[in-house]
Amino acid sequence: MPSKPGRDLVTFPNPSPRRDYVIRHVCPEYTALCPVTGQPDFGTIVVSYVPDRRCVELKSLKLYLWAFRDEGHYFEQVTNRILEDLVQAVRPRRMTVTGRFRVRGGIRTTVVVRYPGGARRAAPRRRGAK
Repeated sequence: MPSKPGRDLVTFPNPSPRRDYVIRHVCPEYTALCPVTGQPDFGTIVVSYVPDRRCVELKSLKLYLWAFRDEGHYFEQVTNRILEDLVQAVRPRRMTVTGRFRVRGGIRTTVVVRYPGGARRAAPRRRGAK
């Protein structure tokens, strides 16, 4: 029976929870639709994390990313969503998700999001803004 895309991220116990080590998954077949034009977008998603008690199972990660294929997403939105969903599933010590998206309109885009994130800073006010 062929696999179907899905949002369920399956996890398994970290075999070495007392040690900090980095797991890096490179997923070069990310596809979604541009929410403005409906044209396909392609990219590579890189997930790098230090697990705590749980690790993500690879087939579920593949099917999770596959679930974006027929949906419209901005690069920034989808990269943040992937981080949020993975953090919720595995509760890592640290995690970085990098989206490296192919050229669209002559512009190549890379989005990097981290957990835990840095402190939020207020945006500087523009001159003349009230």
